[in-house]
Amino acid sequence: MGAARAHEGAGTGASGRVGPYRLITRLDPPGSPTLPCRRFVARGGDGETVLLSVAAPGADPGAFAAEAEAARRLPAPWFEPVGRVSGAGERQAGQAAWYASPFRPALPLPVALAVHGGPLPEATVRAIGAALAEGLAAAHAQGVTHAGISPAAVLLTADGPRLCCHGAVRAAGPDGVPRSGLPGLDPGALAPEQATGGRPRPPGDVFALGAVLAYAATGHTVPESAELPPALRATVVSCLTRDPAHRPTAAALLSALAPPAPHATVLNSAASLLAPGWLPGRVVAALARQSAELLAAETPPEPVAPAPAPHPSPGFDPAPGPAPEARHFAALPTTPAAATPAPHPTATPTPHPYDPRRT
Repeated sequence: MGAARAHEGAGTGASGRVGPYRLITRLDPPGSPTLPCRRFVARGGDGETVLLSVAAPGADPGAFAAEAEAARRLPAPWFEPVGRVSGAGERQAGQAAWYASPFRPALPLPVALAVHGGPLPEATVRAIGAALAEGLAAAHAQGVTHAGISPAAVLLTADGPRLCCHGAVRAAGPDGVPRSGLPGLDPGALAPEQATGGRPRPPGDVFALGAVLAYAATGHTVPESAELPPALRATVVSCLTRDPAHRPTAAALLSALAPPAPHATVLNSAASLLAPGWLPGRVVAALARQSAELLAAETPPEPVAPAPAPHPSPGFDPAPGPAPEARHFAALPTTPAAATPAPHPTATPTPHPYDPRRT
């Protein structure tokens, strides 16, 4: 982990900063395709470590920030919480739009598959689907569509999945404009009605969640039906139906993935599927390594302005003395400086009123 890697593609200039945060490393490997936003581990001046999500090139920065503000006020389980959002002044100054979330060791779903060496076990896929369906059911009940679900938008943590990248579809292109082929959108997870420019609605979230489950179970978002695990096949296929009216609701999907126990006195919940051991061992080990590397990572100190030279007293002419010796500085261990990246162009914001769309 290093600041030089963090800067790569950040669009932050040579300082390695985004807003008040100094970047530590990227969360997604360089060259990862179809990322709805760029994500970094970063630290604030108070030492707080955050997950920093930065608008992808081509996204509407005003819409990106508005979606983050809406998610900040949305109480839904298994959604990555939003703590701080970039201000309008930063965006008007040409800086990238961003939002910060409290950091916990996490792997994007595509990275988890790579670490595991292939598709995830059926029990893990079921747990991911149940948790995200539970979060979507809560959001849909409040009239909110996530509109940003894709494999890259799902983070796996030790205690369950987290859904981030809020509103990526709306930030990528306005309603009425075809969204097929737009950067940052995974074509396999984009509902057909949204690809043609339709307004994001709850059935589109269910389609995208079906694509996520297909990816977790097979390694790609558009599998053949026979590739899916038999116990999950009917559920996933129903989510991927082209007709939105024939897809299940998020609440029905939760019931299918995590049916309530006989004689249960509480509503069904994903928590029953997230007991210790729900993640494969290699993924757990990767999360532990990430945590250890982060603890060992050091961010460069903030630059300190040099103190002004003392002004000589009137009538006093100090005699020239020998130059200060440098050997005691040279004797100290030195750390090679991080490579300075070239600035990445940021999207020029187009000011316009934006209100996150409700379902």
